[in-house]
Amino acid sequence: MAILNEEQEMLRDMAREWAANESPVAAFRKVRAEKPAEGYSPDAWSAMAQMGWAGIVIPEAHGGSDFGWMSAGLVVEELGKSVTASPIVATTIAASAIVLGGSDEQKAKWLPRLASGEIVGTLAVDEGARHDSSRIETRVNGGKLTGTKAFVHEADGAALFVVAAADGLYLVERGEGVTLSPRKLTDMRSHAEVTFDGAAAERLAGGGDDLLDRVLDRARILTAAEMLGMAQQVFDVTLDYLKQRVQFNQVLASFQALQHRMADLFGDLAMMRSAVEGGLEALDSGFGVARAATVAKAEANRVLHLMSREGVQLHGGIGMTDEYDIGFYLKRARVLEASWGSTSYCRRRFASLAGY
Repeated sequence: MAILNEEQEMLRDMAREWAANESPVAAFRKVRAEKPAEGYSPDAWSAMAQMGWAGIVIPEAHGGSDFGWMSAGLVVEELGKSVTASPIVATTIAASAIVLGGSDEQKAKWLPRLASGEIVGTLAVDEGARHDSSRIETRVNGGKLTGTKAFVHEADGAALFVVAAADGLYLVERGEGVTLSPRKLTDMRSHAEVTFDGAAAERLAGGGDDLLDRVLDRARILTAAEMLGMAQQVFDVTLDYLKQRVQFNQVLASFQALQHRMADLFGDLAMMRSAVEGGLEALDSGFGVARAATVAKAEANRVLHLMSREGVQLHGGIGMTDEYDIGFYLKRARVLEASWGSTSYCRRRFASLAGY
């Protein structure tokens, strides 16, 4: 487990308390029932922004707190425990792209608005059913961007899109030339196919030729942090259930076979935490980010897939019902596993980075 400083501990505890009291799974159920246009509660997002969570990785000069990626990961992990619907991950990734590759003018224009929560940003990369950043056909001609992006996270509430084109990353403001077609995925969150038809675009010219890869690594690690929170919650809820449920006049937790399964999951969870926190630490130090991000996402995919499946199964028949929260984690897990690189994609990428 990572060693946290006093500020990070306070931030984690604040996020944990807020998520438990103000954004439990019941709040997600309410969002699902009310279907706000943004795909999340605007009031909840406003509260998060007021606590400074939207600007954790944004420099102080542009309205953020610059607390670093470990701090951002701690907040996202706690929100993952209650499957909170919010654009915090998408906005943080979009902000990081501007921090890495934006001009002084672009930073001054967009970062304060992202840090304050005034606007939501998101990353638009993939054009097919699977993540593959090497296959991008979106083009820019004369400052006008044309192309289609599939399954863009939090697109419904986004005012700013960081779009991957064949020659780099571009900033596109929502408006003329931008059309959204909602996509309903199993996690019941905001996703859309976004079509850009001659939309005005500004290039992120800084950050080097590997800017897209660097932004995607941040997306992988922060997404893995959300998955870590989900896996931890599934483990805790399942363990509590086994300690309470009585079958054949015995508490389920007394059966040795179930004890072995939970022990294996506990070990997997520890491995996942090590990989995810290693990724966050790599981002803060600036060393070995590509490998750390690939390992973090691959391990998060593997463990959460297993944890969510076992959680539902160990709940028995009731685990399949909407009355119990455990199913929400499985559904969200399957979407996040496919985001920014499946397990097989990450394994191939790690082998490539290692020279194989």
